[in-house]
Amino acid sequence: MPAFPKPIHLAHQIIKKLVQPGDIAVDATLGNGHDALFLANLVGEKGKVFGFDVQPSALESSSQRMEENGITHYHFYLTGHENMAEQMSEENLPLAVVMFNLGYLPNADKSIITTEQTTIPALNSALQLLKSGGLISIMCYPGHAGGDVESEAVSEWAENLPRENFRVVCYGLHNAPNNPPYLLLVEKLS
Repeated sequence: MPAFPKPIHLAHQIIKKLVQPGDIAVDATLGNGHDALFLANLVGEKGKVFGFDVQPSALESSSQRMEENGITHYHFYLTGHENMAEQMSEENLPLAVVMFNLGYLPNADKSIITTEQTTIPALNSALQLLKSGGLISIMCYPGHAGGDVESEAVSEWAENLPRENFRVVCYGLHNAPNNPPYLLLVEKLS
């Protein structure tokens, strides 16, 4: 077993330490609902999970995953993550964590991808909705067409956050082939 966890596994390890029962969490890119289910188990029945995706099949598979696991404390929206703030009411704020798993929906149309045009506004919204001590987790995938441009834009966005308000960590394998995925974690300090 390798000493270093995969980037998404590291994100889960850190989020497990942060999220408490009753918290509000967001899966900004539902995909197949793996992160939404992970978050729902952390926040428990007194918490809530919100999810966003532009593909109906993502909402269907994510909802099915939740139902198969007996999860009822979730709300999924068929809209892009850039519309997150419009869907969140004051009673569901502030957020403890927002997870982004960028790129495309596995086993689906790979031409439908997240882009910097929607991801950067979504990240800015997440910063505003996040509680002090909250976390944004961003899995970047520079190894596919369009993912390289988006990953570069997201990294630049993170690098320019004011260090007195945010702490940013980057984690990934530097000696792996094909532009491997990497994780950005943004902690809101105040």
